Amino acid sequence: MRHHAFVIEAEAEQGIAEARAWVIKELGMELKANPDIVVLRHGLFSVDDARAVYNSAIQAPFRGEHKVLIIAANRAYHEAQNALLKLFEEPPKGTYLFFILPSLGGLLPTLRSRVAILVPEVKDKKGATVPKIAEEFIKGNKVKRGALIKRLTSGKDEKERRANREETIAIVNGVEAAAYRAGRLASNRELLKEIQSLRGYLHDRSAPVRMILEHLSLVMPKNLL
Repeated sequence: MRHHAFVIEAEAEQGIAEARAWVIKELGMELKANPDIVVLRHGLFSVDDARAVYNSAIQAPFRGEHKVLIIAANRAYHEAQNALLKLFEEPPKGTYLFFILPSLGGLLPTLRSRVAILVPEVKDKKGATVPKIAEEFIKGNKVKRGALIKRLTSGKDEKERRANREETIAIVNGVEAAAYRAGRLASNRELLKEIQSLRGYLHDRSAPVRMILEHLSLVMPKNLL
């Protein structure tokens, strides 16, 4: 029996390409100007975003018998994942769902149990880009890192806190990219494990950003860049 709901661990564009390739191969659908293939890109996937996905999924296809929703996000709140559970377990007939995340560390077990995991072609991470804010964190001394951490944990409202959390994720991802670029994977293996764990915590709205960044600062080796 063909699966109807998938999760792909990849950066957004790579994951979207993987989902589209599956759609062509398995469903024989035409990609160009096809209203029944919906691609949604999010930084933070929220409960409101999950509701919008549900409302789109229950609409009948415009043509043919299949509809495909491809959702790419940098991270997803646990509440948002909970809001997807019923849809991913029992989508409307002919509807296929793809959820793309850069890491499955924050994926809820209840959602994971309802999907098939698609593994994209592995790409060389040595050429991964290190965001500017991550470079600032890596190269900064104790005082500069402290000031950066203070800024990222002092949001006045939800919008500002969300933006700060996105920057925090960029730092975590950037440290990982720097570790791969350094090419010393044996010596950085523990760091990479720590990063996977820390990134998983960031999918929880109540995650302690200050503690995450301070811990990352402690476990990160010197001269990573």
